[in-house]
Amino acid sequence: MKKIVIITIAILLIPYLVITLFKKEEEIKFYYNENQIVRVKREKTGKIEHVPFEVYIRGVLSSEMPTSFHIEALKAQAVAARSYVLTKMEQNKNNTYDVVDTVSNQVYLSDEELKEKWGKDYVKKINKVTTAVSETTGEYLEYNGEVAEAFFFSTSTGKTENVEEVFSEKLPYLRSVDSTWDKEVSPVYEVEKNFSLQEFYQLLGLKYQDNLEVKITKTTSTGRVKELQINGTIFSGNVVYQKLKLRSTFFKIEKKANEVLITTRGYGHGVGMSQYGAEGMAKEGYTYDQILKHYYQGINIKKM
Repeated sequence: MKKIVIITIAILLIPYLVITLFKKEEEIKFYYNENQIVRVKREKTGKIEHVPFEVYIRGVLSSEMPTSFHIEALKAQAVAARSYVLTKMEQNKNNTYDVVDTVSNQVYLSDEELKEKWGKDYVKKINKVTTAVSETTGEYLEYNGEVAEAFFFSTSTGKTENVEEVFSEKLPYLRSVDSTWDKEVSPVYEVEKNFSLQEFYQLLGLKYQDNLEVKITKTTSTGRVKELQINGTIFSGNVVYQKLKLRSTFFKIEKKANEVLITTRGYGHGVGMSQYGAEGMAKEGYTYDQILKHYYQGINIKKM
């Protein structure tokens, strides 16, 4: 009798096990209102695409933050991306498009481009991103009744920047805050880059000299270079950053024999939310709203 019971259970379980073991993960689908669109200009083709709002946010989140990040960091990024595009849609309402698909605004990739990029991992990755977007659907950052300009960047130097020290406008919610998590989690927290002395001078448009004298004359309150002199010629920190293709304006220049060693800290402009800082906070147990309220001082999270 016992043997018959065991055989019966085995017969019942086999189909279940086969289905469980070989069941493919299915893609989570969005449902949306057709009138909620973002006009995205594709810079390579010049074509303007009309993308459903939350689909656009998913395409940005998939492009701007690694899908390996903690779900709370991804949710924080989704809200920041939503706030950013809302400000652009208001600013460009009388233009032919709202945003471009590059770092000039926010990087955006379509589902077709993501399928090509991710290959066999597409469903797994897009589902994680879709979950982060869905769990924050319609949420954006508000300050004093207006949508907040939610700047973000890759990696801080240990602190974020006061917006007026990097850009022109002073905004009360974009203040310098501590971001100590970056050092532990970001692979680009501190990076060295070598140039030959000749290449260094050539890139900066300077006459070759065996001697190299660097004097930093102005910095931000956190130590980013605003102005410096190289062999007596004055440069802005941004010009050196751009011409030498550095990761940030927080840098140190040293001459070693016939080479120039430049050490940079951080990656990006430093204003608003640090993405790796958000990841570090999420790993410590902070929720997405706590992350956002740390990097954007005094904001409220509202829902469209």
